[in-house]
Amino acid sequence: MSSADIGILGLGVMGHNLALNLAGHGFSVVAFDPDEHARERARGDGLNAVASMAGLAGALRTGPRTVLLSVPAGEAVDAALGELSELLEAGDIVIDSGNSHFRDTERRTRDLARKDIRFAGIGVSGGAHGALHGPSIMAGAEASAFDHIAPMLNAIAADFKGEPCCAWMGPGGAGHYVKMVHNGIEYAIMQLIAETWLVLRDVHGLDPKAAARVFADWNKGHLASYLVEITAEVLAMTDRASDRPVVEIIADVAGHKGTGRWTSMATIEAGVAAPTIIAAVNARALSSATQARLAMNGSDRIVAAHGGGSGGDIDDLGKALLCAQVCAYAQGFMLLDSARRDHGWPFELERVAAIWRAGCIIRAWLLEPVMATARNGLGPAGLLATEPTRSMIAEALPGLRATVLAGIAHGVPMPAFTSVMSWVDGFRSANVGASLIQAQRDRFGSHGFERIDRPGQHHLDLKGC
Repeated sequence: MSSADIGILGLGVMGHNLALNLAGHGFSVVAFDPDEHARERARGDGLNAVASMAGLAGALRTGPRTVLLSVPAGEAVDAALGELSELLEAGDIVIDSGNSHFRDTERRTRDLARKDIRFAGIGVSGGAHGALHGPSIMAGAEASAFDHIAPMLNAIAADFKGEPCCAWMGPGGAGHYVKMVHNGIEYAIMQLIAETWLVLRDVHGLDPKAAARVFADWNKGHLASYLVEITAEVLAMTDRASDRPVVEIIADVAGHKGTGRWTSMATIEAGVAAPTIIAAVNARALSSATQARLAMNGSDRIVAAHGGGSGGDIDDLGKALLCAQVCAYAQGFMLLDSARRDHGWPFELERVAAIWRAGCIIRAWLLEPVMATARNGLGPAGLLATEPTRSMIAEALPGLRATVLAGIAHGVPMPAFTSVMSWVDGFRSANVGASLIQAQRDRFGSHGFERIDRPGQHHLDLKGC
């Protein structure tokens, strides 16, 4: 009988949990995965798992039919769409809930439109727990398609004080673009927290359990966030097999799935300065260079890393982390502001901050002042120049400077913190050295430069040189 409200294609952890979430909110779900074990697990949890994609399409209620893909980004999405598009009809809707590149989503939207099939690229943040209990959802689709799927998305989204953490970002790749930037901010904040742990360990001499107590205390105030909360939990954990802190037995290599790199590339393409996001991506790449790091570690060719300098205090470190996290959000929102203008997307920055307050990985108390700043209207320097985040940064800036100086003095690698410091100082400076660069460019390439005292393009006078 064709009676299901929605079909789920892909029953990995995310697809399985999204299916359970939908079913738990009263929607009739039919699911398919080519893996029989995945289908059996779904049936064991009370889901209707069919044995073929044709069976999935045939079990859906018409007018229009809706299928949600939960498959790995890339070729797997294209393969699924190729087969699925032959089974669907004009007006039907396909949702891609994975971390697809926004340009792939734009292309797929155009390809399916030739068959009159509507495509929705939605960003879903919250991991496996969020998929089951309520994620933050950033939806990209044509307005009519979003209107049809909005009741389902709002129902399964995280709830913040009675408001669903789901919003329409605009057509095409808008939803996946916003999710990409979310992940770029996530990279930056995770790197900043990792560097904070290194300062606590190498500058202040704290062991993991003592550092865990610091993070737990910070989580009661303005630094309250999901990532700070789980950092306190992880640092407090002991490995049963070795009786050592868990953080000490995990290989010091950070993985990634590409979204941070996409965000970094997007900032360069847009001409938006987001050095902390780029520094976080570079730090993960450096973590993978294990042989080179081992070769350099303890080398007598390297001046002793640890020595001298004030260690600052832990209160300064907390202020530094607060300031740096505001700046990480600021860099992401400046990129979003640029993208919505370049692409003509209708999403509002205040609304983006609002749906990130629950469900997603970067949910934090800080999003409340970020929302207020966006409501006041972002200036040219975004969150740095507009209240209330402007005052937060100004008050925390001395702590950031003290922390960076202490970390450098003790040889602690702090690419994210130092990038924040340089970024803020760049905005605070009336002259950043660009005039000399322009002179160099004109000297070797006759590129010309603007003068401050009269209009037009000018060149260096090389007479007598």
